[in-house]
Amino acid sequence: MKDGQVDYAGLKREEARLDEYLKLLEKTDSKSLSRSDQFAFYINAYNAWTIKLILTAYPGVKSIKDIGSIFRSPWKKKIARLDGQTLTLDNIEHDIMRPRFKDPRIHFAVNCASKGCPPLRPEPYRGDMLEAQLDQMTRLFINDPSRNRFGKNTLYVSSIFKWYSEDFGGDTAEFVLKYAEGKLKEKLKGKSVRVEYLDYDWSLNGK
Repeated sequence: MKDGQVDYAGLKREEARLDEYLKLLEKTDSKSLSRSDQFAFYINAYNAWTIKLILTAYPGVKSIKDIGSIFRSPWKKKIARLDGQTLTLDNIEHDIMRPRFKDPRIHFAVNCASKGCPPLRPEPYRGDMLEAQLDQMTRLFINDPSRNRFGKNTLYVSSIFKWYSEDFGGDTAEFVLKYAEGKLKEKLKGKSVRVEYLDYDWSLNGK
């Protein structure tokens, strides 16, 4: 992976190794893990199964949305074998992670294989490093001007903030300010700003 671009061609060549990792996740008893290890486990599982989903259609896929149909989105495909069940990506994110961990930084850790998504972290999440890893990915995304920027008293942000507004406490500007750095932080501090949402880029985040 380089500059947030995933080397799907390389991953396809090494797909057997990914399959071994997925089998390891399948055999893991998540209930035996600490809370932070459990959180890391589900983030890693979501990201690994998203990669596997892309590889099932690679190299012809240009967007994760190509894999779905008008009747069923790719996030509703039962593909992830975890905890003795076969789950969808939506199950992992919306039925497990969001209600159980109630941490908005989830949205900067899970990757939907699209350019509009936060970048895929090059190494797995770990329970003993999770706080630092989540903070780092949140800051990285928020301070990326291609995803969030300020201009003419308007904060232009990723559609992620619109889709999951309740997770961010209903105040996007306040959440962004918490993690903003440099000029973005200076421009936001002490100001009442309008918030507008940028179009999301669903094209594949690699080649």
